[in-house]
Amino acid sequence: MKNIGIWLDKRIAKIVSIENDIEHLEFIESGVDDFHVVGGSGTKFKGGPQDVVQDSKYLEREKHQLKAFFEAIADKIQTADQIAIFGPAQANEKLIKELQENYQMIAARVKAVLKTDSMTNNQLKSMIRNFFK
Repeated sequence: MKNIGIWLDKRIAKIVSIENDIEHLEFIESGVDDFHVVGGSGTKFKGGPQDVVQDSKYLEREKHQLKAFFEAIADKIQTADQIAIFGPAQANEKLIKELQENYQMIAARVKAVLKTDSMTNNQLKSMIRNFFK
């Protein structure tokens, strides 16, 4: 039986697979750009020149980058018998939503989606080992 635990945030996914009591840890970088808005007022005086900031183009780019990130994760976990997803922010919720919409066979094997803080690799392995016992 192959059990997989995933800890992820917007920057990285740490995938711990446990098969026959052997653990394997993999990392997947998301490639999501940091959101730094450039623009705004060009002067300190009221009524000075204004630049229009297009938040929508940044958000659209982030959406496509997250979709590619989740696709890479789905490729790595498709052979799992049981899956648990952990993370500190909304990335884990977005991942389960993507799995339910586009990867129903994988989503059916997800046993839990839980909020957790950042942790070391050894703490992560221990938590996933204990989760599947």
